[in-house]
Amino acid sequence: MTATATTSPLNIDIVSDVVCPWCYIGNRAAHPGVEVAIRWHPFQLNPDLPPEGTDRKAYLEAKFGGPQRAAEIYARVSAAGRNAGLALNFDGIQRQPNTLMAHALIAYAQSIEGGGSADAIVERLFKAYFVDGRFVGDIDVLVAIAAECGLDAEATRAVLSEPSTLEQIAALDASVRRQGISGVPFLIFNQKLALSGAQPPEVMLDAMTKSLA
Repeated sequence: MTATATTSPLNIDIVSDVVCPWCYIGNRAAHPGVEVAIRWHPFQLNPDLPPEGTDRKAYLEAKFGGPQRAAEIYARVSAAGRNAGLALNFDGIQRQPNTLMAHALIAYAQSIEGGGSADAIVERLFKAYFVDGRFVGDIDVLVAIAAECGLDAEATRAVLSEPSTLEQIAALDASVRRQGISGVPFLIFNQKLALSGAQPPEVMLDAMTKSLA
């Protein structure tokens, strides 16, 4: 989610998951002439998946009843992605990841002074999963993505390897759910207005505009 120039600041809290296609598509939204500051919050769409993830075909069977039904659903998502300039490659996804460690990476990037690398990390994670078919549940892949975005690889690996790090992210996920958020994307604009689920660009722009009033 980007903006250009600066008038009034727009703070957006985004609850999302890196395996949510509507989160990726929604991240293309922008309000012209406004400086945007984003705070990312973790939400796992599939918190019960094992750390090593699961076979994508098995996942689709369990979630949608099979690849054919999934293809019907993803056709609409792919069309929306194309309209947003994204070439989503669902067929390239071989394993469905547990995203706890990916959220830990986002939180780590956000904790670094300035936190500016978090937005780049999120964007790179989306692309890695939805376009490049990379397994974002693997620590080596996550460390590589961190390095691609300018983070220190050794320091990143140390953080992601610490069990307490993952415990903290799981606790944040649980906190979000206790607040009544049950799906993503969920966006809060300047602590005034909230939007839940996939929304057309005009609705996003209207919410941004009203929150700046």
